[in-house]
Amino acid sequence: MSNGPDDDRQQGQDERQDAFRRLLRSLPVWDTELPHFDPATAPDDPLPLFQQWLSEAARAGSIEPHTMSLATADASGRPSVRTVMLHDADERGWHFATHRTSRKGRELAARPEAALAFYWPAVGRQVRVQGTVTAADAAESRADLGKRSPGALAAALVGHQSEELPSYAELERASDAARERAHREPDAPVDSWTLYVLSADEVEFFQGDARRRHVRLVYRRTDTGAWTTRLLWP
Repeated sequence: MSNGPDDDRQQGQDERQDAFRRLLRSLPVWDTELPHFDPATAPDDPLPLFQQWLSEAARAGSIEPHTMSLATADASGRPSVRTVMLHDADERGWHFATHRTSRKGRELAARPEAALAFYWPAVGRQVRVQGTVTAADAAESRADLGKRSPGALAAALVGHQSEELPSYAELERASDAARERAHREPDAPVDSWTLYVLSADEVEFFQGDARRRHVRLVYRRTDTGAWTTRLLWP
């Protein structure tokens, strides 16, 4: 007696699931020589170490090492995460930008806290950053957008980020018009564009080890503004 359509469908789903699991188990992890990190040599402040690690990741060939995961939460605490670009990291904090009308902009307005995660597989390193977020003023936000490429300006001019899109054709029309305007008006304002700065209260540096003896060094800011460090079990 042959299987019915539902049995065949279930068998196909099971086979695809098994193939997916086999793929996951077969993927290599850190099958290259990784750098050594001695936490005893870490500076008192996390910023110089972060800048050093990003630079070393870039030299090691990590693709777009300045991209990061940005996690925010809405007023009820429901989290969301996406990948964005780091615009700067200085004594004020970690800088990124978006439309304040976007989902992440609205969530930051309701709950001005966020977490960042950088991952550089070429060197087996990741950095986690968490803290409070403040929005820069309009002048600094305009200056931030002015430093970016015409393509970035065009994307910002399209606007409507996170809003429902009726059709892809509408995006094509808006994008073409925005690109034309960006080349015609390289200083075109985008009122909703906002630069945000995350002031960290905790930064964790993770150095992977092929033998799974990973190094986890955590910086935590004290009430006086100084930093303390401690190691964590991997």
